[in-house]
Amino acid sequence: MAATPSPETASPADSSASGTARHVVVVGIDGVRFDTLASARTPRLDALAAKGFLRPVQVNPDGATMSGPSWTTMVTGVLPPVHNVFDNDFTRHRIAEYPDVLTRVRAHGLATYAAAGWPPLVSAASGGPVFLGGGLLPNDDPGHDLAAWDTTDDTITADACRVLAGPDCPAAAFIYLGAPDVNAHELGVGPAYVTSIERSDLRLGRILDTIEARGSYAEEEWTVIVATDHGHLDEGGHGGDSPEERTAWIAAAGASLPPVPPATLEQADVAAHTLTALGIAIAPAVGGGHDGRSPQGPDPTQWRLYGVPFGARD
Repeated sequence: MAATPSPETASPADSSASGTARHVVVVGIDGVRFDTLASARTPRLDALAAKGFLRPVQVNPDGATMSGPSWTTMVTGVLPPVHNVFDNDFTRHRIAEYPDVLTRVRAHGLATYAAAGWPPLVSAASGGPVFLGGGLLPNDDPGHDLAAWDTTDDTITADACRVLAGPDCPAAAFIYLGAPDVNAHELGVGPAYVTSIERSDLRLGRILDTIEARGSYAEEEWTVIVATDHGHLDEGGHGGDSPEERTAWIAAAGASLPPVPPATLEQADVAAHTLTALGIAIAPAVGGGHDGRSPQGPDPTQWRLYGVPFGARD
């Protein structure tokens, strides 16, 4: 196992040549199957993808198609053998050694925000939190109550919009929406599941509208990343190796993207992209070479593995 990573070096989020303040918002929508997404009406996600990209991504074979390992991989930038989360029990995690991206951002004096309806992401439930600094948890876990999940996701969206509209807007934010996953579990991949995905797109739209309505928006540099953690079987459920379960996706848009979007992605790339978009240079070989890539280096079209060319990945 690799040694604990050394701290990243960083320039402040407003230290670009133009003095532009940089912000990254990651919207995680749980359990959205890739082929179902293509058939749903998601105009806000479609518009975001048109400005950047939307690509399928395979859940790394080192992890199960479950929320715990997938979200932990995305926000730490390391794979399950490194962060040690293999299911939805986080009690043996190594996130303190391989910190979540918001913790890394705060280490450079920048403000962050996290909100989730699934308790382990932002609380001590099940051995969490994944985000070491915690975050907004609107209420107790809604469990299998579909209406409660819609209310929770609406509450999270409203609070996130309040924070993103304010003068103390965070440099990095993670906003988790969980209703689609629960709909698939309860009702399978059918009309109600599609409707839940479409409602999540409306929530994404409210977040994007809030950002673009900021009085200082024209002087700011925003990156928006939207991602899911896994897919579902037709009847609902996941954890296996079928293409429907293992195919997730990532979308992103913003000035931090290279001119040519990446042809392939890892879920671990979400953390790398977030740090790079904020001007935070990532220490090489974090996690023993199992980390995500970010669009950095002298050639902006060359996506790199924490400072190491992708071809050098294990």
